[in-house]
Amino acid sequence: MEEQTDFSQFAPVKQAPKSVTTEAMISRQAQEVQAAMVVAKRFPRDEFTAFNKIMTACERKSLAESAIYSFPRGATKVTGPSIRLAEVLALNWGNIDFGIMELEQKNGESTVMSYAWDLETNTRRQMLFTVKHERKAGGTIKKLDDPRDIYEMVANNGARRLRACILAIIPGDIVDAAEEKCKHTLTTGNSKPLVDRVRDAIVKFDKEYSVSIKMLEDYIGCNVEAFTEQDYLKLGGVIKALRDGMAKRDDYFDIRHTATNVVSKTATEFEDLTKSFEEAEAKKNGTQQGELSLD
Repeated sequence: MEEQTDFSQFAPVKQAPKSVTTEAMISRQAQEVQAAMVVAKRFPRDEFTAFNKIMTACERKSLAESAIYSFPRGATKVTGPSIRLAEVLALNWGNIDFGIMELEQKNGESTVMSYAWDLETNTRRQMLFTVKHERKAGGTIKKLDDPRDIYEMVANNGARRLRACILAIIPGDIVDAAEEKCKHTLTTGNSKPLVDRVRDAIVKFDKEYSVSIKMLEDYIGCNVEAFTEQDYLKLGGVIKALRDGMAKRDDYFDIRHTATNVVSKTATEFEDLTKSFEEAEAKKNGTQQGELSLD
């Protein structure tokens, strides 16, 4: 008698079914998008006009300041468009449905979906993930029970995935052009002198993140008097990453230079710092005038 082979081990694994609430939310959202796709086909985007709108938006200094994030990863630094720039790209590119949906909340965690859908090309990118209602601080895990804390935790995690979803369906050359335009706006669109902007950044780091001048100097690699425009842009990227929860202070700075070891100089050395900048600027202008007089 011929021996029969057992193929049960090759059978596909049965997936755990989604909850009724989750299925209903996804189904309703899909139906709404399908209706919007009909409208998008009737009124397709004008890519030339959309591109010009994006470039115009990137000329706004307020957007340019929050458009790029930067955080360290190993021996290198990672930079890229922030969620704010991604939202501007999606809004001005047009005919894109995007957002964050909390599908379910139970057992101390939330099931969340971030998505972006190009209604014209039917290109869709979505991420379904779980956010635990807890926060790690000081080596301990704290359970969150305040609705506001839970909302902020879900929003922060959802924004990171939403950014990735939007950038996945926007043409890469459009994203690159927007980044370059924002960088150009920051370097040429400032009426305030560099010394004042650096001083404001030092105050912000000290007051909001307890980062001293010494820690900033170690991160950039030179004294604050020598900070350039590009160094200022780097600090802006760090502030953006810290504010959005993309990275922690320890990722950038040596925490040994905290108040217990290094007395913050922001309150006592601003006048000296300003004087040093002004002397360097005066010396530079004097040299240029001397060169002109020789001609």
